[in-house]
Amino acid sequence: MKTKETLNSLNPYVPGKPVADVLKEYGLTSAVKLASNENPYGYSKQVKETIVNGLDHLEIYPDGGAVQLKAALAKFYNLAPEQFLVGSGLDEVIQIVSRALLNTGDSIIIASPSFPQYAHHAVIEGATVKKVPVIADSGLMDLEGMLAAIDDTTKIIWLCNPNNPTGTYIKQNKIEEFLARVPEDVLVISDEAYYDYVTAEEQPTSLPFLEKYPNLMIMRTFSKAYGLAGIRVGYAIIPKDLGRFLDIARLPFNCHSLAQKAAITALKDQDFVAFSQKENKIEREKWEAFLEDLGLHYYHTETNFIFFDTKQDDKTITQELLSKGFIIRGGLKPGWLRVTIGKKNDNLRIQDELKQILG
Repeated sequence: MKTKETLNSLNPYVPGKPVADVLKEYGLTSAVKLASNENPYGYSKQVKETIVNGLDHLEIYPDGGAVQLKAALAKFYNLAPEQFLVGSGLDEVIQIVSRALLNTGDSIIIASPSFPQYAHHAVIEGATVKKVPVIADSGLMDLEGMLAAIDDTTKIIWLCNPNNPTGTYIKQNKIEEFLARVPEDVLVISDEAYYDYVTAEEQPTSLPFLEKYPNLMIMRTFSKAYGLAGIRVGYAIIPKDLGRFLDIARLPFNCHSLAQKAAITALKDQDFVAFSQKENKIEREKWEAFLEDLGLHYYHTETNFIFFDTKQDDKTITQELLSKGFIIRGGLKPGWLRVTIGKKNDNLRIQDELKQILG
């Protein structure tokens, strides 16, 4: 049976190993997952009650238009409900946007390294991916290089800000300068999945630019600071003229009922988000101090993970840490590791192991 030819150059996404598998494989009694940038502090306690109360009518299809969730988001951001696209995590939002906008012969521009799903879905749709390397010393996206890569085929520019896996953040005055130089027919998508962890400036978002730049889209998620990765809710704040076409490309009941209810409840509990940000900042600063003490190069992070150069084989180190019960992410850049910033004791334990491994 012949499949779509564009799939031949791609591989399925491989997530971090489940804790249960690591315990069984290595005969361990405990393990900690620091590979997927999940919130180590869990999620709002109010969400659990919402989910339990929502179990009564699972025989009914979810609200395909996510009307109540869009209304809650609209109130939170002081925007119109029709400016939101809701998906089963940002992975699906990326898929919907790619499916709706990209054709064979089109191209997208991304930073390298950056979140791989931008390129993945572009390739599936037959588009070309132009990768612009991040600035080596700082890890920041090369905005000038991305501007230089624009041509008549460019449909989308993906800005992951803060960027995954580098963790680096570009301040909003630079983003606005960039937007002013992008042609109006090119969609710029600012993926702000890690927005809630940014402490570099008071308003670390491109939201104020929406009215001025109708070719701007902003993405957010409930999977990171809100701690709802397990139920998959992501959304985009979209240009109004794209709404109908994105809905055509979206599956009819793509975000399940419990997820929508949980997201509405989580949005109300900003105290939990603030707590997560505060604790993460404390541990993030300790991680950077630890890497400086070891003399290792790292990129200053504005997220809940840190990306650093071990100067050794990252695959070997990843495997050694796995055998000790620490699930992290290697294979993103030769020699480099990405580690989710966990709770205090977990951070201290993995740092002790890294000291021994790196000598």
